[in-house]
Amino acid sequence: MSAACGCEFGCVGFQEAMKLCDKIRYLREVEGQLRGLGRAMTQGELVRAMREEMRESDGTLSQSYLSQIESGARPHLTNTTRLLLARFFKVHPGYLVDDPEGYHAELLSDLRAQHTLDEKLDLWLIGGAERFRRDPELRRALLAIARHEDSRRCLLLLESILETPSLSERLLEVLRPESGTMPVQQRTPLLVAAESSTRAARKNSAQGNGSKSNGSKGNASARRGGSKR
Repeated sequence: MSAACGCEFGCVGFQEAMKLCDKIRYLREVEGQLRGLGRAMTQGELVRAMREEMRESDGTLSQSYLSQIESGARPHLTNTTRLLLARFFKVHPGYLVDDPEGYHAELLSDLRAQHTLDEKLDLWLIGGAERFRRDPELRRALLAIARHEDSRRCLLLLESILETPSLSERLLEVLRPESGTMPVQQRTPLLVAAESSTRAARKNSAQGNGSKSNGSKGNASARRGGSKR
């Protein structure tokens, strides 16, 4: 995550054990990126957002309490607070505990492994959004996919759309009609260009081998003819 979105405390959550305080800071970082801040949400911003966006019946959280959690002074959450934070960050409540000693990512269950894969994909999308922040439309599109509850499925859907002839053009005409009035610079995608270069190189190599073979046959015939004379 350090390379993807500038997290100051590293992406240890994917590789080794994390404390609860690390996880809360990590979630503040991700939430800030998803909200377009380009940085982690501050503790004060997080508390205000929870008050504004969640129902009163869900409960509330003070900044001092959150500060105690992140400093490690309060190593455990009450069940009510754990559910509140899990609901706000959209994570499983079981994630909001210290990882056990000897924790390693390869020991995760299939369900947790899939959850980690989804997290990595979302962070990759967030990193891409920050890398292309000079293109507001592209940045907004990448963050929209990252915000979706199943970003992997969104990308698979995009693949199906692009592989269906003319479907992407028709969808653009309906959903983004303004795009049709803008000139589009035609280019050869890098992947297609690379594949074309590889095929051309193989073809030239095959032709070269064929010429060498024909030359060898001609020389052999000439030698045989000379010996007869």
